[in-house]
Amino acid sequence: MYYLRVAIALSFIFLSSYAWAERRIALVIGNSAYQHAPQLANPQNDAGDMASKLTGLGFVVVTGRDLDLAGMRRSIREFVRKLEGADVALFFYAGHGLQVNGDNYMIPVDAQLQSNNDLDFEALPIELVLSAMERNAKVNVVFLDACRDNPLAMTLARSLGTRSVAVGRGLAKLDTGVGSLIAFATQPGNVSLDGSGRNSPFTTALLKHLGTPGQSITDDMIAVRRAVLQVTDGKQIPWDSSSLTGPVVLNPLAVPDTATGPAAPADTDRTVELAYWNSIKDATESNFFEAYLQQYPNGAFATLAKLKIAAIGREKERQMTEQEKAVSERAAKPADDARKTEVAALDQANSGTQSSGSPADNMAPGDLAFATQRELARLGCLSQVDGKWGDSSQKALRAYAARKGLRLASLAPTEALLNGLKAIGNRVCPLACANGMEVQDNRCVAPGLSVFDGTWKIVRHAKTDCGDWRELSTTVSVSHGAVSSGSGFSGKISSNGTVNITHTFVHKGRRGGNILTGRINGATGTGRFKGTGAGSGCSGTITLSKM
Repeated sequence: MYYLRVAIALSFIFLSSYAWAERRIALVIGNSAYQHAPQLANPQNDAGDMASKLTGLGFVVVTGRDLDLAGMRRSIREFVRKLEGADVALFFYAGHGLQVNGDNYMIPVDAQLQSNNDLDFEALPIELVLSAMERNAKVNVVFLDACRDNPLAMTLARSLGTRSVAVGRGLAKLDTGVGSLIAFATQPGNVSLDGSGRNSPFTTALLKHLGTPGQSITDDMIAVRRAVLQVTDGKQIPWDSSSLTGPVVLNPLAVPDTATGPAAPADTDRTVELAYWNSIKDATESNFFEAYLQQYPNGAFATLAKLKIAAIGREKERQMTEQEKAVSERAAKPADDARKTEVAALDQANSGTQSSGSPADNMAPGDLAFATQRELARLGCLSQVDGKWGDSSQKALRAYAARKGLRLASLAPTEALLNGLKAIGNRVCPLACANGMEVQDNRCVAPGLSVFDGTWKIVRHAKTDCGDWRELSTTVSVSHGAVSSGSGFSGKISSNGTVNITHTFVHKGRRGGNILTGRINGATGTGRFKGTGAGSGCSGTITLSKM
C-alpha cells in the first residue's frame, strides 16, 4: 500500500507540473483520400501527429481521418457533446476547403460539388464548429490548414457561369467571438503549400512550436509564422485573428522542487512519455508495462508500472489456483456420480464406447475449455465462447454428439475431444433462424430481401418550393433490405418492396432532412418525399431504379 501511495503521488506531481487542471477538448480532422479530386499527401499525417501532440498537452482528442460527409458529422457531434463546460476548445482541420460568398466550407472525401445545389448537401460550413465552440468553451483555438489549391472549387466556379456567386481562392477571413483565436495556414484569399515532407509547412511549424514551455499561444504563432516564411521562401504567410483577452499558455513552466533532488534533464520528452503511458495504463498483460520500464526506467510512472506487473502476476496465480482446485474437485467425485452425468465420446455408436480421456496435461483447464468451445462454435453448435465450461457448453456438446451419431461418456473437455473436433471440416449443427427469417449464405435474413441487393439511384423531383433546385439524384447501397450511403441516406426495404428512407443534412447550421416513402416493383420504384427541419416546406415525388 505504501508503494501504491508513492506511485499515485508521483503521478500527481508529474501532472501538476504541466498545470493540466483545465478541461481541454480538441477535434482533429485530416482528409487526404479524396474520391473526386487529386489526393493530398499530408493531411492524414498532419491529423495523426497533431492528435498525439495535443494529447501530450492534456487535451481529450476526437480524431477523424479521411472522413466522408456522414463521418465528419459524427466526429463533430461527438466533439460538441464533450464541449460543455470546457476551459479550452481546439479545432484543427487539414484537407480541402473553399469559400463561397465569404462563407468557408470543409470538404469531405466523397464530395463532388458539380453544381451550386451540391454545396449545402456535400460540404460542411466551418461556422458549424465555431459556433458550437463559442457557446460552450471559455477559450477557443482554431487551426485551418485548408487553404490548398482546390480543383473542386474550380469545378463549382465553372458550373456557376455568370451567376452572382463568388467562389474565392483559399479561405475567407472569419469573425471571432470574445476569447477566440483563429489561425490560417496562409493569409485569407491565398492558397498554401503541401510541402515535400511528412507534414505541410504550417503543421510542421505547429508541431514544433505549439506548447513551447512557458510561452503564450500568441508567441507560439509568431514562431510558427517565422518558420513557415523561412521554409517557403516568403511565399506563404500564416495568418491569425485573435480576440483573446489574456495570455493562453498551453504548457506552463514547472515549478522546480529542489527538496526532492535535481530536476530531470531539460531535453526529456515527457509529452511522449505521458502519451505512451495513457495508451497502456489499462492493459491487462504485463509485457506492456515491462516495455514501458525498458523505455523509461526512471520515468514518472515507473513505480506504478512495477506495481501493475506485480498485480497482474498475482491475479494470474489466483486464476490458476482456482482452476486447479476445480479440476481436483471434479476428479474427487464418486464414480457413481460421474455415471449419472452424460458425457461425450468420440466413437461412432457402432464402434463401441471409448473412454474420453483425462484433461490434457499440456493445457491449463481454462485454455482447454476455451479451445473446445471455440471448435464447437466453429461447427455451429455453440453461440458464446467465454472459457467457462458450464451448462451451455455441455448442451452444445450433446447437440454435436447427436448430429454425429456419437455415444456419450464424459462431459469434460479433453485433449481427445478437442483433437476430434478439430478434424471436422464443415458445419455440424444447422443454423436456426427466428420466425419469419431464412438462412442465406450462412446468415439469417428476411425471405426475399436479397432481390433488392445492389446499388440504386434515387431521384427527387421537387413539386413545391425547394429553394433553387428542381431535381436531385443520389445513389444508395442495399444489402438484405438495409439502405445505406455516405451522404446521409439510411433506411430499409421490406420484403414486399415497401420503401422507408430518411435523409439528414445541415443547411447553414440548421439540421434538416427528407422522409422518403414508396414501393419497388422489379428494378424500379416510385414514391414521395417530404422535408423536415431546415427542409420543411419542400416536397415532391421520387423515382428509384436499380443500377
